[in-house]
Amino acid sequence: MRLCLAAALALMPSLALAADAAEPVREIMTTATSNWADLAGDSDDMPDYVDYFNDGFLQRLYSKDFVAKYREAAKYPAYEDGGSPFDYDVIAMGQDGCSIKDLKIEAAPASAGVTTVKTTFDNTHCFGERAADWKPAEVDFQVVEEDGRPVIDDILRPQDGDPGSLKAELVEIAKEGANPQPEAISPE
Repeated sequence: MRLCLAAALALMPSLALAADAAEPVREIMTTATSNWADLAGDSDDMPDYVDYFNDGFLQRLYSKDFVAKYREAAKYPAYEDGGSPFDYDVIAMGQDGCSIKDLKIEAAPASAGVTTVKTTFDNTHCFGERAADWKPAEVDFQVVEEDGRPVIDDILRPQDGDPGSLKAELVEIAKEGANPQPEAISPE
């Protein structure tokens, strides 16, 4: 009896993570849905864009390793006015898109301390006719437990066999920013 109880207690943390792993993902996807919402009626007032990597989100929703990589990459913003190291929306995977429809969020069972939370959505419905092999966009979140709570450790945007790791992209941005290549001088 004691052995069964001990085994059940040992499994509880992984079961809790699996049950709660989608929580930070839901918050990011709610933000993405709001960021890409259609304007109501004749309104020209765009809703305030909420950065997926604002200080509050970085403190609550992301792993320490992800935050460290983000902060290093953020030293090299995509635009001169500062801010994000990205020049596109990393969740919607572009600069142009439609409102997010048909959002699905599904957590897989945890494996080796990581829960993959798969999201799929349609953000191209307003572009008109689509190819016969069209599929919804997919963004997968790698969620781990840190300090007793689920946090996002990586964001994957799988396309054409590439996992599309956002952490790897952050590392590359920081590397290129720290070691800029001299611009080629064209012969005149």
